[in-house]
Amino acid sequence: MDWTEVTIFTTTAGIDVVTDLLDALHIEGYALEDAADFEEFLHDTEIYWDYVDEELCKNLRGQETKIKIYLPGDESGEAQLAELNRLLAEKKEQDAENAWGRLTTETAVTRQEDWEWGWKQYFKPFPVGETFLIKPSWEKVDDPQGRRILEIDPASSFGTGSHDTTQLCMAALERTIKGGERLLDMGTGSGILAIAAGMLGAKPETVVDIDPHCLTCAQENAERNGVTLGKALCGDALRDPALVEEIGSDYDVICANIVADIIIGMAPMFAEKLVPGGTLITSGIIAPRADEVGEALEKAGFTLLDRAESSDWAAFTARRG
Repeated sequence: MDWTEVTIFTTTAGIDVVTDLLDALHIEGYALEDAADFEEFLHDTEIYWDYVDEELCKNLRGQETKIKIYLPGDESGEAQLAELNRLLAEKKEQDAENAWGRLTTETAVTRQEDWEWGWKQYFKPFPVGETFLIKPSWEKVDDPQGRRILEIDPASSFGTGSHDTTQLCMAALERTIKGGERLLDMGTGSGILAIAAGMLGAKPETVVDIDPHCLTCAQENAERNGVTLGKALCGDALRDPALVEEIGSDYDVICANIVADIIIGMAPMFAEKLVPGGTLITSGIIAPRADEVGEALEKAGFTLLDRAESSDWAAFTARRG
């Protein structure tokens, strides 16, 4: 069966109005894109950007609030859509101050196979570093050629293993992990680096991410690969001293695949969290800022052991003095 994607245009103030109509029509699932969330994102996450596309910012700020639903591509779906449009038109007539926005709809057809697979058709098994083979759960590998199979389903979290920064970190882990190291993964995303470290023999005792969804995803992926993660902590370690305390210390290895500004800001904290002689593996650094990051790490007391680059990205392996 094909599906009809219906986009309803409204405002932040009109969200409850629209969702009440959906409830009345027994349409239970919807996706919300709130213009107010875009503004909050642009304001609160500015420190995480290495570069900003001004046109993108302008487009985000010009967004309307949208609510998306999916209706069956048959007569019943057409009837629901017609009734929804009728109810939206009634509400629009009541909205003398235009507080609820346009209250109109646009439609697009989504085929069943696209609904189920989408981007998944492009995620195929591939080798990483000297020892790993990355695969999604829905693919089979008949001959891994002696490589460790790391099965990952990233959902909406960062970390399929295909990005240069992830691969640089995994290669560094292969060179670093000997077995038994206590590991902290900052910005864990899908959990791929903590899982890789665990498969190499380390103990991934703590994973941290600013997004709680990532922590759930990381735990599911770890279980899929037979790796046990320790405590999973959610928050921003640059702004939350309580979180920094909860993370603990005396780690042998820290992974931080984030961005340059955050690495620079966290460099002193990384040094405090590591044992003397402990190793920091960090990436997410665009190549033009690599020197700046390297200087910040040295200032925090690190000795740079290795600088690796791939495409326009850089990674450092550094030792705490």
